[in-house]
Amino acid sequence: MSTNRPPRTLLEAIRYFQDLDVATAFVARLRWPDGPVCPSCGGKEHSYLATRRLWKCKACKRQFSVKVGSIFEDSPIPLDKWLASIWMIANAKNGISSHELARSIGLTQKSAWFVLHRIRLAMQSKTFDRLTGEVEVDETFIGGRYQNMHKNARNRRTKAAGGVGSGKTTVMGVLRRDGEVRTMIVPDTTKQALQPRVRLHVEPGSTVYSDAWRSYTGLAEDYDHQTVDHAEKYVNGRVHTNGLENFWSLLKRSLKGTYVSVDPFHLFRYLDEQTFRFNARKDNDLGRFVHVVARVSGRRLTYESLTA
Repeated sequence: MSTNRPPRTLLEAIRYFQDLDVATAFVARLRWPDGPVCPSCGGKEHSYLATRRLWKCKACKRQFSVKVGSIFEDSPIPLDKWLASIWMIANAKNGISSHELARSIGLTQKSAWFVLHRIRLAMQSKTFDRLTGEVEVDETFIGGRYQNMHKNARNRRTKAAGGVGSGKTTVMGVLRRDGEVRTMIVPDTTKQALQPRVRLHVEPGSTVYSDAWRSYTGLAEDYDHQTVDHAEKYVNGRVHTNGLENFWSLLKRSLKGTYVSVDPFHLFRYLDEQTFRFNARKDNDLGRFVHVVARVSGRRLTYESLTA
C-alpha cells in the first residue's frame, strides 16, 4: 500500500508499519513536529544515520533514537510490533489481554503484559482543567463478587471494613455530560474523600448531579447540586447519573470479561485505559491511535518500578 496515506484499519496499519523506516519517521513526526530534538542537550542540529535509524547531535555528539525518552526506551521489541499493539489496545472496546496480544503480535506473555502497561501510561491524561456545565459524580466498587465468596470470608470483610463494598477498591468518577470522564481511586466513600475531589475537578457554579448518598451533602455551597434517590427512581428529568453508570458498565465488562483478575496495585492503569477510550469514543481508529503515539514521550516505565 502507498505510504502517502495513513492506515485506517488494523490490517492496513500492520502493512504500513512493517517498513521500519516508515514506522520511525511516523513516530518522529508526532514526537518532534518541528524536527528531532536531542534528549541529552536539547540540540536541534543533527545528522541522520539511515542504516541504524539514529540521529547524531552536532552539539553534544551523542546518538539517539526515536525510542529514547519514551515508553519504547530500552525495548528490544521493534516499532512495527509496538505500533500494532497500540492500535489494538486503543481501539479494543473491552481491552485486550496480554495472552491475546502475545499470540497476535508474536511476543511472550510477560513481554506483552509489560508492553500493555507502558501503553496505558501513554493513555494517561494529565489535564488540570476543571469540568464545567452539567457534571455527574458517582462511585463504584471494584473487586470480587460477594456471592462468590465463602460465607465466613464475606462476613469477615463486611465487618472489618464497615459495610457494602468492603474488601473492594473504591473508584470515583466525574463526568461532564456528553464530554470527558475522569476516574480516580479513593480510600472510601466518606465526605472527606469525595467532596475535595469534586471541587478539584469541577468548576464552581457548575451543575452537579449525584445520587442521594449523604457524603455529597454540602456541595450546594459551591454548585447547583441536584440529587436523585435511587431507592425511588433512577431518572428525574435531567437529574441522573446514567452517563457514569454506562461508563462503569464498560469498565467492569473489560475488567471481568477480558482481564478477569486485576491487582489493586495496577487498577489505576486499567482506569486510565478505559478512560482514554471513553473520552476518544467520537474519534475513529486512526485518531485514537495517533493520540496515543503522540503522548509516548516523557513517559518511560521500567519493569522494576512496574513490579515494585
